[in-house]
Amino acid sequence: MKRLWLLLLFALIAVPPAHAHLGSKDVFEQVSAGPYKLFITIRPPVVIPGVATVEVRATGAPITTLSITPTPLTGEAASHPPTADILKRSDTDPNFYTGGVWLMASGSWQVRFAIDGPSGHQATSIPVPAVALSTLKMERSLGIPLALLGVFLVVSMAGVVAAAIRESRLAPGATPTPSLRRRGLIALAASLAVMVFLVYEGAKWWNVEAADYSEDIYHPLVTQAKLSGDQLDLTVKPFRTSYSADYSGNDRSNSDFLPDHNHLMHLYAIRQPQMDAVFHLHPELVSSGDFRMSLPVMPPGTYKLYGDVVHANGFPETLVSTIDVPAGLAATPAGPDDASATPAPISSGPLGASYKLPDGCIMVWDKPANLTASTAYSLHFRLLAPDGTPAKDMQPYMGMTGHAAFVKDDGTVFAHTHPEGSAAMAALDIANGSMGAMEGMSTGPTPPAVDFPYGFPTPGAYRVIIQMKHGITIETGVFDATVQ
Repeated sequence: MKRLWLLLLFALIAVPPAHAHLGSKDVFEQVSAGPYKLFITIRPPVVIPGVATVEVRATGAPITTLSITPTPLTGEAASHPPTADILKRSDTDPNFYTGGVWLMASGSWQVRFAIDGPSGHQATSIPVPAVALSTLKMERSLGIPLALLGVFLVVSMAGVVAAAIRESRLAPGATPTPSLRRRGLIALAASLAVMVFLVYEGAKWWNVEAADYSEDIYHPLVTQAKLSGDQLDLTVKPFRTSYSADYSGNDRSNSDFLPDHNHLMHLYAIRQPQMDAVFHLHPELVSSGDFRMSLPVMPPGTYKLYGDVVHANGFPETLVSTIDVPAGLAATPAGPDDASATPAPISSGPLGASYKLPDGCIMVWDKPANLTASTAYSLHFRLLAPDGTPAKDMQPYMGMTGHAAFVKDDGTVFAHTHPEGSAAMAALDIANGSMGAMEGMSTGPTPPAVDFPYGFPTPGAYRVIIQMKHGITIETGVFDATVQ
C-alpha cells in the first residue's frame, strides 16, 4: 500500500521520455470488427498505476453502446476482467467516443472493446504496453509553498505542546509560574527536536522509496553493435529490476522474442546526421541475445540503429545502437525482405509530397495541409507507375499493403507501423487469436494505396519512410514533415 501511494504521487510530477516505440507511447489502430469500423487512439499513462485515455472515431454500421475493459495481455488475470466502462459519446459528434481505464501494473496490457448496435455484437482487443517512464523533481512553484506549510505545521505543533505543558492545569485567568514557563520552554525544545527527527527520518524513507521506484522506470534492453567485415553482431542484454515479481514489464529476457511478419527483429539503419541513407533489415537470432546478419552494400558513415522486437508476453520495444560503416565494405546481396533508399540529405531542404523512385515509379503522400503534435491522423500514400497511372502488379510486403517508419531528425522518436496501426502484429495475435492477426495480413494482390494511422508525439522535423511492393520490387519512398 505504501508503494502504491508513492506511485500515485509520482504521477503528479512525471514526464515521458522514450518508450517501446521510441518516444512515441500512444497506440493508434484501425479496426474492422464485423460491420463496425473503429479508429482507436489509446494514450497510456506516463506512470503506473495510471489512467490510459481512449478515443474512438466510429464509422460503418451505427453503434448503440461501446464499452472497454483493461486486462493483462497474458496470464491468469487476462481471464478475469473487471467491470467494463462505457465510453462517452460526444455531444457534438455522435461518431466520437472518449473514456479512460486504469492500468495498475507495468507490462503488456490489452483494452477489450465490446461493440453493440442494430447489426449485432462484436468484440476486439488492442494491445497496450504500459510502463512507468520518468520522474521529475518537484517544481519550485509547488515545493516552496509546501515547505513553508510544513515549517508552519511543525512550529505550530511545538507551540501547542508547549502551551499544553505550561497552561493546561491553570485555573481560568491564572498566570503561569516561572517553573511552568520553564517547563513549557523545555517541552517546546523537546517537541521541536522530536518533529525534526521525524521529518529527517521521513526524508530518508522517501529517498529510499524514490530510489526503488526509479529502478522500475522503463529502460530499454542494452544493445551493443559490432561490425566485423560485413558481419553485423547485435548483442542484447536482459534487464532485471528488484520488483520483477510485481512489475514483470521491466523483467525482460533477451531470448523470448516472437516473430513479427516472420522476423524476430525489424532493424532500421539510418545514416546520421543527414538521414540520407535508409535500410530496413532483418537480423537473425543465432543464440540468446545475439542477432547477426551480413550487411548489404551501404554508403560509409555513422548509422543509428532502431531494432523492433516483441517479447513472449506481447511487450514490444525498440532497441537502439550505432555502427560506423567503413568505405569499401565487402557486402553480400540484400535479403528478400530487405529494402533501402538514399534520399537527399536533410541540409538540402525538406522533401516534398512526391518521391521519384529509382525505377521511375513515383510514391505520393496526400499530405495534410497542417500537421500538429498529439493528433491522430490516417496518412494516405499512393504508388504510381512512371506514366502517372496507379502502379500495377501490387504485392503484399511481408504480409501488409505497406510498412511505415516515422523518425524525428534528432533521433528522439522512432515508430515502425503498419496499415492496421502501431501495435505489433505479434501482440495483436495474442490479444485476438490468430484470426485477429490474419485480418491485417495480405496474401494476394494489394491496392496501390495505403493508409497508416499515426500521431506525431512532439513538434519538430520528421522523416517518413514508406515501403510498398509491386512485382518483386520493394519500393521505399521518403518524405519530410514539419509538425507544429
